[in-house]
Amino acid sequence: MLTHVFRMTLSVVSFAVLACLTTTLQAADSSQPNIVYILLDDAGYGDLSCYGQKLFKTPNIDQMAAEGLKFTDHYSGSTVCAPTRCCLMTGLHTGHTVVRGNREIQPEGQAPMPADIVTLPRILQKAGYQTGMFGKWGLGSPGSVSDPAEHFNKFFGYNCQRQAHTYYPDYLWHDREKVQFGGKVYSGYPIQEATLNFIKANKDKPFFCYVPMTIPHAAMHVPEKYAAPFRKKFPQFENKVGKYKGPNIKNPAACFAGMMTFMDEQVGEILTLLKELKIDDNTLVMLTSDNGPHLEGGHMPGFFDSNGPLRGHKRDLTDGGIRAPLIARWPGRIKAGTTTAHIAAHWDLLPTACELAKASTPDDIDGISYVPTLLGKPSVQKPHEYLYWEFPSRGGKQAVRMGKWKGVRENLFKDPNAPLQLYNLSKDIGEKNNIADKHPEKVAQLEDLLKEAHVESYVFPLFSLRSGKK
Repeated sequence: MLTHVFRMTLSVVSFAVLACLTTTLQAADSSQPNIVYILLDDAGYGDLSCYGQKLFKTPNIDQMAAEGLKFTDHYSGSTVCAPTRCCLMTGLHTGHTVVRGNREIQPEGQAPMPADIVTLPRILQKAGYQTGMFGKWGLGSPGSVSDPAEHFNKFFGYNCQRQAHTYYPDYLWHDREKVQFGGKVYSGYPIQEATLNFIKANKDKPFFCYVPMTIPHAAMHVPEKYAAPFRKKFPQFENKVGKYKGPNIKNPAACFAGMMTFMDEQVGEILTLLKELKIDDNTLVMLTSDNGPHLEGGHMPGFFDSNGPLRGHKRDLTDGGIRAPLIARWPGRIKAGTTTAHIAAHWDLLPTACELAKASTPDDIDGISYVPTLLGKPSVQKPHEYLYWEFPSRGGKQAVRMGKWKGVRENLFKDPNAPLQLYNLSKDIGEKNNIADKHPEKVAQLEDLLKEAHVESYVFPLFSLRSGKK
């Protein structure tokens, strides 16, 4: 699978060192399950065929759903990349996280997390887990206190999400060392190789394998063999050019469908490896996306119905921007072919993983473990009182979901008291009918929750601390 370039690279920076992993502070518990968490990049709620996609198939992910549990009301941490990843790592929503937007650091990296922050991989390491991350980080610059190598035993991929705008990078990072590719290797191949090597190296001990893939954001790059079948299927777009970072492409519709096919194939490779290693029954595999579908690089989410029945896209706080698929598969523990309407979010991953790993869960987080839901025990599942989001960009936005009710406020930079839009998601999943004038008491209740959930940030101000930039 690997190109000659990458094979030569491996002779210099060998993944054999994966066998020499950092000693943890606590002996591993043999009953602790492995956890593989796959995070897609800008895949919409309708971009998987098991969630309704009709123009291409995702058979391996569909098989995951057939063998596991599919969430219908699961949400991303944010509506853009970096804050979602911070929510995943810390168990906090964006009213409390230190990273709430995609603030860049030059020449490479994004706004960092503090050195002493408590993150999921750090917690799991203390519980006896080996931790590996393979894909896109986006939470600090190389060599900083927030370098991924400060959090994971093993890291391979993009440190900076801006560098991940092309699938043909000059280099990727292996821990703290650059691995040169000279723009000649499709990054999905070496990142997948590192992922599989990590799983193989740790088959006899508990591991947390975090796989934040770069597909399908945002350059529509994919090896031609994956795009070719869809060029025939979508010939009307053959003269359309997709422009983003890296080489331009023709027929972005064909390339997008090819990217999703490539990604689904790699998910299948992970699942196959778990079976071959005979650790399938002791491994929980989850797959989700970091936010709603994007509108860049020539992608046409409307053509693919990428947001399904939802309204909005990436950078919106309507459900099209933040409701994300979640599939969980754990043979023998999760009942096959089941669906849940449990309302959950990315910040629930940390307490969920802590419970499974028999690790202490931090007290000051927003997440709630959904282990009871995974194990088919909804009667003992603790629900959220509400979910909260804020986005200190694109005019300033807030959103809250409480049961069937959804509240959204927009243009907060101009008007900090902008009116709340109110939607009943049980009757209006597309958030088309603002019924705020009919339910003033519900509006007042949700507005109180917006105030309760928000703590102003000096780095990502939403209200009083704003610098004036919009």
